[in-house]
Amino acid sequence: MKGIIHSVETCGTVDGPGIRYVLFMQGCNLRCQYCHNPDTWKLTDGKEMDTEILIKEIVKYKPYMKSSGGGVTISGGEPLLQPEFVADLLKKCKKHGIHTAIDTSGFIAIEKAKPVLDYLDLVLLDIKSFNPEIYKDLTSVSVDPTLKFAKYLNERNIPIWIRYVLVPNITDNPKDINNLAKFLTTLNNVERIDVLPFHKMGEFKWEALGYEYKLKDISEPTQKSVTDAKNIFKKYNLPIYGLTDITENEFVKDNSVV
Repeated sequence: MKGIIHSVETCGTVDGPGIRYVLFMQGCNLRCQYCHNPDTWKLTDGKEMDTEILIKEIVKYKPYMKSSGGGVTISGGEPLLQPEFVADLLKKCKKHGIHTAIDTSGFIAIEKAKPVLDYLDLVLLDIKSFNPEIYKDLTSVSVDPTLKFAKYLNERNIPIWIRYVLVPNITDNPKDINNLAKFLTTLNNVERIDVLPFHKMGEFKWEALGYEYKLKDISEPTQKSVTDAKNIFKKYNLPIYGLTDITENEFVKDNSVV
């Protein structure tokens, strides 16, 4: 099975538990204003790879995965835009006893996602905002499919880690965060919530591609604002990650992924 990919990270540490082989797929149906990899958007800009070749490379890193409790994460772009390829690769991973995860926006028809979900141990689910208007403005699409996807994952009892990017004056509204927290309390499969501080590390890519970077005047959030957001989730007894003693190193680590 062949698919179009963007790049590979062989020893990732922020895309799921342990040390992970991270495959970044090409193509995305969102246009997030803070995206740090806009070069993944167009499917035609990637390179073709075969799952047979990939799995031979992946198993070379199995000792690192086993010792660290890691595995394989398929990210993007949006991995669920190429469900047949992703399902085939994950199936091969499971045959080798490798922990599997995807990082997704959940903006996908559930029927198309089902073949992938059959071979998943974990979903990293990016919820950009719970406010429908803000979500649409921030991503160019509706939040409804993502929320339906979250509910379906709960029905399937597939563990999820929620990723929430904190953008000052956009996604840091306490009311919106409270509403998201209330929604998450209705799910039984949320294992972890990451509040990821907005950063501008991808701004130069936007400029190189000739895109307008609309958030150039937005500052990165303070550590206090990140802690305040985390405290809202804590108020609902949700499994918020890294709430206390936020060190500079942890702040940079959280800052590395959106």
